[in-house]
Amino acid sequence: MKIIECVPNFSEGKNEETFQLMKYSLGEIRGCKLLSLEPDADYNRVVVTLAGDETGIFEGAIALSKAAAANIDMQKHKGEHPRLGAIDVVPFVPVKNATMEDCVKISEAYAESISETLEVPVYLYEYAAKKSSRKNLSDIRKGEYEGLKEKLKDPEWKPDFGPAVFNPKLGAIVTGARFFLIAYNVNLKSEDVKYAKEIGEILRESGRPKRDDAGKIVKVNGETIREPGRLKSVKGMGVALDKYKITQVSMNLTNYHVTPIHIAFEEVKKEANRLGVEVTGSEIVGLVPVEALLQAGKFYSNNKNYDEKSLVDLAIEKLGLSDLNQFHKSEKIIDYMI
Repeated sequence: MKIIECVPNFSEGKNEETFQLMKYSLGEIRGCKLLSLEPDADYNRVVVTLAGDETGIFEGAIALSKAAAANIDMQKHKGEHPRLGAIDVVPFVPVKNATMEDCVKISEAYAESISETLEVPVYLYEYAAKKSSRKNLSDIRKGEYEGLKEKLKDPEWKPDFGPAVFNPKLGAIVTGARFFLIAYNVNLKSEDVKYAKEIGEILRESGRPKRDDAGKIVKVNGETIREPGRLKSVKGMGVALDKYKITQVSMNLTNYHVTPIHIAFEEVKKEANRLGVEVTGSEIVGLVPVEALLQAGKFYSNNKNYDEKSLVDLAIEKLGLSDLNQFHKSEKIIDYMI
């Protein structure tokens, strides 16, 4: 049996009724299991994780998207996290006995179906991208929902599926196929978001604009010169988490084989120490493969011969994964749920 993960992100983090309707929409679908639904009020965003076979995961993604479309209005949406629409991004991920090509085909079928059903523009990204300029999610999201109406007038941003017409209620959708992404946030004991933003810019692969001694951005022939970031396959930014009176270095680890969780954590600690800010712990949004925690456990074990349970427990402790909310292995590690 092929197992494919789908991790749709929706622009709603507060309305419990909407979450219940989304769960209900999956009730009759065979071959699709809801693994988690994690809302965040500060980001005003909910991350849903599904796993299933090819047919089940496709039908589940469609059902969830229809439920979200009926209950989310982007004209009323405000939140910390960048977003392009109500159904912001719908990635398909190979987990077991499935290939990236399988996931590309599912994403294309999803894009064709949902664009017709909801009359919404849909863009393909990552391994499904038809253009190199659309491979990176952050490039597609530039201008966000607020700039989408003008963006759609540009022939370069004609959607891959659906009309090149602004849908004020839903915005646009991004879908595609990608490697297992770990949404990973490191907690800073400071309410001043400037520290988190600086660390995110230093560490993320895309880096930050280069500045001269006077602090002005350096440009050559009108083009901004960028300083490359330290960590490959990492996207990062700084955000405020008002609920806990802290800030976070919010990262997407797009390939944990290239930059593992523990490396990201230790590099944030290094920069935070330089800035005089304390790191209290971290959190994983959504699910994580057990392999990623075993990597961290081995790093912190000093080469001691620990079994899997001990390595996972050590990773949870050293990364401070229960700093904000208790990290439950049976609810957060995808291998233990399927």
